[in-house]
Amino acid sequence: MTMYKLIGVPSDIDTHLLRQALWAHRIGHRVTQQDDQQIVWLADPGQRDAAARLIELWHRGELESSAPAKPARGKSVTGHAFAQAPLTASLIVLCALIFFAMGTFDHAIVRALSIVPLEVVGDRVMAGDLGHTFASGQLWRLVTPALLHFGWMHIVFNMLWLWYFGRQIEAIQGWRWLAPIVLVAAVGSNLAQYATGTVLFGGMSGVDYALLGYVWLLSRLRPGSGYFVPQMLVVFMLIWMVFTMTDMAGAVGFGNVANEAHLGGLLVGLVVGGIASRFVGGRRT
Repeated sequence: MTMYKLIGVPSDIDTHLLRQALWAHRIGHRVTQQDDQQIVWLADPGQRDAAARLIELWHRGELESSAPAKPARGKSVTGHAFAQAPLTASLIVLCALIFFAMGTFDHAIVRALSIVPLEVVGDRVMAGDLGHTFASGQLWRLVTPALLHFGWMHIVFNMLWLWYFGRQIEAIQGWRWLAPIVLVAAVGSNLAQYATGTVLFGGMSGVDYALLGYVWLLSRLRPGSGYFVPQMLVVFMLIWMVFTMTDMAGAVGFGNVANEAHLGGLLVGLVVGGIASRFVGGRRT
C-alpha cells in the first residue's frame, strides 16, 4: 500500500501523544526511522486535513484536550463545509450569490464591483480613473473584482481550487491567517491585471494562484507543518498559466484570461509564504 509522508520530527522528540491521537481519530499511519528523524506516514491522503489539525494542536501542546469529534447527525454538506473551513466556505457562497445575481442585475453588479467605476455610453464602456476612485473612498474596488465570475466553468474551477487550498490553510493555521492572505492576494492580483490597461476583469483565480504559491512554499520550507500539494498539481497549474499566455489558448477558446492576475497572485503567495514560514511550526529546511 502506498503511504504518504505526513511529518518528520527529530528522533529525540516523543511522538507517542500524537500517534495516540491519530489512532483515536481513526487516522491510519505508521512511523519509520530515517537517519536522525522519525517519519510519520499517512495511509489515506483524504485524511491529511484532519491529521494536520492534530499536528497543529500537538505543536501547541494542546493535544490532550482534543477528543475525537462525534459524527454530527443530520448535518448538511454545507454545514460540514462551514464547520471545517468557515472563511473558505463563506467566500464560495458569496461568489456563488454574486454569480447568480449577475443573471438579473448584470450591469449593476459589474459596475459596483469592478476595479474602477464603469459606465455604458451607447455601445462603449467608459472607465473611471483609479486615482479618482481612491480619492472618492471606493477602496473596496481593489478587492471586489475577485468576486466576479463570467461563466460556469470560470466559477466552478475557481471555487474548486479555492476550497482545496483555502481549507488546508484554515485547517493548519485558522481563518485569521487565511483572511489577510486572501485580502493581499486579491489586491495584488487585481492591480497586476489593471496595470496592463484592462479594466473589465474578474475571478478568484489570482487568489487561487496565491494560495497555491503559499501552500507549496510552506510545504517546502516547513516539511513538518502539515502543508501538502501534489507535485503534479503544481506542474499542471503552472503549465496552465503559461498556456493561457500564448496564442494557442485563444485558438481553443481560452484567450480571455486574466493572465497577469495569475502571475501577480502567484508572486504574492510566494512572498507571503516566505514571511509566514517564520511563524509556522515544523522543521525548517
